[in-house]
Amino acid sequence: MNLCTSMPLRVLVITGGHGYNAEEFNSMLSSLGPEITCEIAELPSAFEMFEPENRKKYDVLLFYHMWQTIDEHQQKIFSECIREGKPVVALHHSICAFDDWPEYWDIIGGKYFHKPTVYRGKEFPACSYIHDITFKVKIAERNHPVTKGINDFEINDETYKGYYVSEDVKPLLTTDEQSSTPVIGWAKKYGKAKIVVLQSGHDVPTFQNNNYRQLLKQAVMWVSK
Repeated sequence: MNLCTSMPLRVLVITGGHGYNAEEFNSMLSSLGPEITCEIAELPSAFEMFEPENRKKYDVLLFYHMWQTIDEHQQKIFSECIREGKPVVALHHSICAFDDWPEYWDIIGGKYFHKPTVYRGKEFPACSYIHDITFKVKIAERNHPVTKGINDFEINDETYKGYYVSEDVKPLLTTDEQSSTPVIGWAKKYGKAKIVVLQSGHDVPTFQNNNYRQLLKQAVMWVSK
């Protein structure tokens, strides 16, 4: 953990498996302020950053990947790194990653299913998505550090419908938009680590949304403490 207040919080951004507007995404990361620095690592080479000897090089993991393939060793170091206390903020298509690794679904507390899937005794049909939907984001927990000071707001983004959300999460954001699963932001723990998931985050309108930027910054700050 970053214990010295004079040092910036070091965020390792994990990408790979999905394209995105890098210029605008990086602009959003820069807007988080001088107290947060970001370094991007792309999968599969980014798996090495979960090795024990590399874990002290960053304070927070920010997931913006949709990677699918992972071997047993990679699973071990990935889950161990987080379980032992490395916090995570997961954005948008990160909940679509690792279709064949249920432990990842447990880590982030949710999963977008690309195909019909039976999980924990329940059958989930394949999920759906729609681009460029303008909808209202509702603050479900106004006193939480991630959402504090933010009122309900509109956003233009890609919605996901039918994804799994674990019963043990704390809902932070919801929506009434019919093309979306109602819970679109949550907090949880995995081992010693705090986790925050924000389902939104597809493209430029979201990257430029001031409320989303504030949510992202406050999520990074909260999980790191």
